[in-house]
Amino acid sequence: MENPWIKLNTKTVYETPWIKIEQDKVINPSGREDFYGKVHFQQTAVGALPIDEDGKIWLVGQFRYTVDRYSWEIPLGGAEENEDLLEATKRELQEETGFSANDWKGFLHLHPSISSTDQQAYVFIARAYGPELPTPMKPKYFVRKKSPSKKLYK
Repeated sequence: MENPWIKLNTKTVYETPWIKIEQDKVINPSGREDFYGKVHFQQTAVGALPIDEDGKIWLVGQFRYTVDRYSWEIPLGGAEENEDLLEATKRELQEETGFSANDWKGFLHLHPSISSTDQQAYVFIARAYGPELPTPMKPKYFVRKKSPSKKLYK
């Protein structure tokens, strides 16, 4: 399908090593001149869905400043530019849980907030854990727990 938006110009409003916020001057699909804001993430998001031999999914928890609450999540992180996505996911799993896995399968590719960001995320299923390694994350701020898979689907 042809793009109905016409970009007239782009201005960078804010930039850090992690994100860049741009404001585009556009002609929207109804033909009116408008502005559209976009958040660009400097890294590609990668995540692991670690499923153990009992079919349980491991989650990691930490307090998230942006939403002002504690959050249970799959292990997630960022892949550097030109870094292999699976290798980045393996690194994130080890950093956040101390686990390694030798059975990996691509599971999901998505744009989590497609109306306001160009971020892409890739999720891999991780099975057949290797020996647990020490996790470099501070346990006081970052914990893990096992959750029955059935509970996550409700």
